[in-house]
Formats: sequence, structure tokens, C-alpha cells
Amino acid sequence: MCGIVGYIGHREAWPIVLKGLKRLEYRGYDSAGISLINDHGLNIYKKVGKVQELENFSAGKNLSGTIGMGHTRWATHGIPSDRNSHPHTSNDGRLTIIHNGIIENYAVLKEELASRGHVFNSDTDTEVLIHLIEEIYKKENVDLLEAVRLALHQVSGAYAIVVMDEEQPNELIVARKGSPLVIGVGTGEYFIASDATPIIEYTKNVIYLNDNEIALVKRDELVIKRLDNVVQTPYIQELELKLEMLEKGGYEHFMLKEIFEQTRSIRDCLRGRIYANEGRVQLGGIKEYADKLKNIDRIIIVACGTSWHAGLVGEYLIEEYARIPVEVEYASEFRYRNPIITEKDIVIAISQSGETADTMAAIQMAKERGATIFGVCNVVGASIPRLTHAGVYTHAGPEIGVASTKAFTAQVTVLTLMAFYMAQQKGTLTQAKLVELLTELDHIPEKIEKALESNALIEKIAHKFKDSRNCLFLGRGSGFPVALEGALKLKEISYIHAEGYPAAEMKHGPIALIDEEMPVVVIATKNSSYEKVISNIQEVKARKGIVLAIVTEGDTEVRSMVDYCIEIPDASEAFLPLLATIPLQLLAYHIALLRGCNVDQPRNLAKSVTVE
Repeated sequence: MCGIVGYIGHREAWPIVLKGLKRLEYRGYDSAGISLINDHGLNIYKKVGKVQELENFSAGKNLSGTIGMGHTRWATHGIPSDRNSHPHTSNDGRLTIIHNGIIENYAVLKEELASRGHVFNSDTDTEVLIHLIEEIYKKENVDLLEAVRLALHQVSGAYAIVVMDEEQPNELIVARKGSPLVIGVGTGEYFIASDATPIIEYTKNVIYLNDNEIALVKRDELVIKRLDNVVQTPYIQELELKLEMLEKGGYEHFMLKEIFEQTRSIRDCLRGRIYANEGRVQLGGIKEYADKLKNIDRIIIVACGTSWHAGLVGEYLIEEYARIPVEVEYASEFRYRNPIITEKDIVIAISQSGETADTMAAIQMAKERGATIFGVCNVVGASIPRLTHAGVYTHAGPEIGVASTKAFTAQVTVLTLMAFYMAQQKGTLTQAKLVELLTELDHIPEKIEKALESNALIEKIAHKFKDSRNCLFLGRGSGFPVALEGALKLKEISYIHAEGYPAAEMKHGPIALIDEEMPVVVIATKNSSYEKVISNIQEVKARKGIVLAIVTEGDTEVRSMVDYCIEIPDASEAFLPLLATIPLQLLAYHIALLRGCNVDQPRNLAKSVTVE
């Protein structure tokens, strides 16, 4: 969940590692630290708080060295503090480690090591691992690579690690299982990171380490092995990422930039995949399974958080147009309830990062039971695309803001395309209807651009809502997942308690909360449930609730009965989620800003959840 950066080469390591940690701040963290080796030995600097606090703390100290590594921590074991911050050292202080993930059997290992004289200075599972490596290093009289390999055979859990030896200043040892790690390849230098964002400034050539792989990294040598000691041939990929995509581009925050990028990101998602005039969808990533789609019994969608909301939209669309039964499951619960899965099922796993631990665990279980797995992912080369049988990339580009915006609409766009593709294979839509739907979908980016024009109005409305303590979001049909996503955005970045509900369910409990201080946001666009939603609005107003309605452009009926109104362009019901989401993202952004919240890095959250 946190961030790892490492460097070995001919340059000074400190500025590279420090800048890398800043690039990884979007992942979420509570402390930061860096270790360096130079002629004077090992130097470690770590501090609770932001990377800037680490930089201030280290000013004027010995920061030289051409080998180093840094870490931003998101607490799992032990409260955020200087002593629990990474890097951690071995009992003798010679070895140092940074680690993402969780060592599940650390308590047993710690007890054993303590009985042999090891003294621990933190509450973390990570410190136990470096002590274990030290124990093997000394007792077995092996090199560091072998000591780390043997130690990893004794641990259970997930990890991405980098290990340094003060007495071996020309090598780093890295390994991964269930947590991402990428190696950037330069000339006489290597870069290590949790993802490609800290690397792109220096090289476009990268190696994605696979699960259960360990690597010896020197300035002029790279050796990768599996944990069973079989040497692997590295596969070097070229990054498509551009450095300017990681900058704010004149916007105050990444989140605002990414909201306004949705016109482009959805267009990129559609490019080369729809032929509107022919009424044809082309998805090369799942093409070889076209025949299977005609005869499947069921689709199961697994995801977490915002991706789960996208999955709910996918359920509506696939059942409506392809007439295939769909179940949407929280990945975090799916694997623990012994679900019934067969060879006739297709599981669609959705993850922005492609590294979500719960989703990967769900994939593994479904594969073992014979299901075909499709992935919907944003990050090329991530773990989930490599675990699945096939899939479709969203092409949203890097999303730095922790609260997902453009990644969500890109996922919904891909699921819309998949629904139409399945309908095309099964013959559940006529050619004429496909032409009509795809033609409209092709123009959705322009409609999103029009929806973004409400930004100034939404900023004014935000002033009215900024001091609210609770908020209710209501929607029907595919507007219900939009309500859930709107509530989640508000919770994530403004810390206002918010809940999304099917509009009809309001009277089965939540209506008790409504009074003159309770804002209620209603998705009230003109669709098949329009009249029902109007009735729900009247129920709220009868109890003095404050209503903000998202309405179809030109609607005067709803406008006349609510307190605030935001218009979006008219569109078919299939595309409502893509348009109605935009004002809710902007609303959450402006409210959070007015409340003085850290919009891009909300408290306690991480961008990529790589622990269960």
C-alpha cells in the first residue's frame, strides 16, 4: 500500500529516492524514511509525517552515496511513529530493509528470535523479517541473496522488499509476493519502485518482478531467480507513461485535473474499439473467448471500493443488453464464503491499480475452480492483467488523486463496451440498435465536456453544504451505483458521513434521518424511473429535507420542487452513470476544499490496497 524507491548506480541516490517518494505520495502513507550507504557506512533518516518533514529533518546531514532506498509507510503493525517508520535494521545494525505488505506469522518468528537474543526496537512485522534474514545470513554462512531467499521460505503473507548490507555497498536484494515491484533498467544503474511513477524520469525500460521472484541488483548486473532457485530471463517492457502525465498541469490539485481529463480518458478508452456506423464493438483483449460468451451460465464481477460501484453499473448493462445473469461481489468477502463457481462462469475482476490484494485472492480462487477470468485494469504490466486469462485495459492514464475519478468512468466505459460486445455475440441486440447506441456512446466525451461546464455553479452550491455532518445520496436503476459512488467520494475527501441508497429504500429506514439540516442528493434524470424519483423527492421535501437534484438539461418540473439543481446533457439511460457522476465528483472536491481537507491525499487512505 505504501511506497518503495531504490537506486544503485553512478548518480547520487538521495535526490532520486527523495523525488521518487514524493511521486509515490499519492499511494497514501503516514511516515517516511531513507537509508544510504557511503564511505562512512550506513545512514538512516526516518520521520513520522509527510516526506517534506523527512526532508527538513535530514537537512545538513550526510546524504551522500550512490546506493540507497526509501519508503513511505501506511501503518499495519504499530502506530505511526519514528521508531515504527522504515527502514528497519538487523540486530547488529548491518542489514536494513524496506517492506510493503504483511508478514502474517511474524509473532511466532519474533518469539523464536527473541529467545535467541534478538532485541527489537519497533512494533512492526518488518523488523522481524530483517532479523530473520540476519539469523540465516550468519548461521548458514551464505551470501545475502541466498539468506533472503531462505528467509522468505519461512514467512507467510505478502511482501515487496529491498534489502541492503552495509558491508556490501554494491548490491541490493529485492523480492516480491503479492505486492508490486518494478525494476527500471538504465546504463550502469537500476531503479526500484512500487510502480513506474518514480522511474519514468530516468528510463522507460522496466522489468515487472513476478510473484515469488527475488533479484540481485548491482550497477552492471541483474540476476532474477524464483524462490525455488531457478534463474529467470528478465522481460524488459517499454513504459507508455509520459512524465507530464504525473504533473498537475496548472490545476490546483490532481483530483481536479483528473476530473477534467475524463473527456480525454473516455475517448482514449473508446478509440479503436467501436465502429458506430457498422454497429460493431471490437475488444481484442477478449476476442478469443467470443464463442464462450455465447454459452456462459453467469458472470461474476469481483472488485473493491469504487471499482465495485463500477461493477454494479456493469451488472445493469450486461443483464439489460446481453441478457446474461450477473452477480457483483466484494472481492474481500468473495473468497471467504465458499461461493459456487463452475467452468461455465466468467469472472470479471476490476481494479484500477491491478494490484488489489483482495481482488487477486478472489481471482486465484476462481481460477482454481475452473472459471474463466477477465480483467479490467488501468495499469499495463500490473499483477491482475498477468493473473487473468484475458481482459481489457481502461487507458485512463495515471491517476494520482487517491479518490478515483477518471478511473471510475473509464471502468464504466469498458463495462459498457463489454455489455455491447456480449450482446453482439449473443444476438440480443439488433444491428440497428447497436448502431444507435454506439453512435451515442461515441459522442459521450463531448457531453462530459458539457457537464464539466457546471463547475462554477457546483462550487457555489458547495458553500451551502460544506458544514453538513451527514448527507444522503439517492438513485434508481443505474443511478443507484452513481449515488453510492457520490457518497463514497464525499466521505473519502471531505470526511462528511454520507450514504448512498436506492431511492425507494429511503422510506425503509433512512427517512427517519431527514430534517431541515439533512442534504439529500438525488439522481433525477429523465429515464424509466423518472416519475418514481419525483415521488421520492416530494417525500423528502415533506420532511423539510434540503434537496440537490442532478437533472436532465431543460428539466423544469424537478427544478420547481428542489432547493438546488445541476443539469447534465440528455442521454440514453445506458450512459447515465458516465454523465451523472461528473457533478458529484466536483461537488465532493469543492466541499473538501472548503473544509480545508487534503483533497489528493485524504487521511488514512491508500491509493492501491495491497494488503488484505
